[in-house]
Amino acid sequence: MGAEPVQAMIDKIASECVAGRLRMLNRVITNIYDDALRSLDLKVSQMNILVAAAMMGAARPIEVCEHLHLDVSTLSRNVERMKARGWLKVVPQEDGRSQPFCLTPQGRKLLQKAVPAWSKAQQQVKEILGEGFVEQLNQALKGVSKGADAS
Repeated sequence: MGAEPVQAMIDKIASECVAGRLRMLNRVITNIYDDALRSLDLKVSQMNILVAAAMMGAARPIEVCEHLHLDVSTLSRNVERMKARGWLKVVPQEDGRSQPFCLTPQGRKLLQKAVPAWSKAQQQVKEILGEGFVEQLNQALKGVSKGADAS
């Protein structure tokens, strides 16, 4: 393959790659939420884990990973940091194999304090992306989740 076809392919990937575009968009949007939550020393990725734990009660790591589409090592690293900060605690289990965790009172209080900052960031993101795009994003995620459930 000559230099021109290779350059054309590179240009096409650089300007059209959906994965690349989504990753860039993810970084921009994540920064908006992280900036809003910074005064609480909380990142949006951590907030999502706290919300999952609040929803699940005793959250089993594998279920949280499936729900948030996280790999186990990423969840484990975040949970350890959040336990050290007193936001999460391990729920003792008889078999000792799984390490479910739950929100502590301090973690629940943090979530309550984070709501106004999250709401502000959420509104900012909706203004940037537009309501139509946000709705399409929600539908796309539902489709991806259904596809993952079917496999």
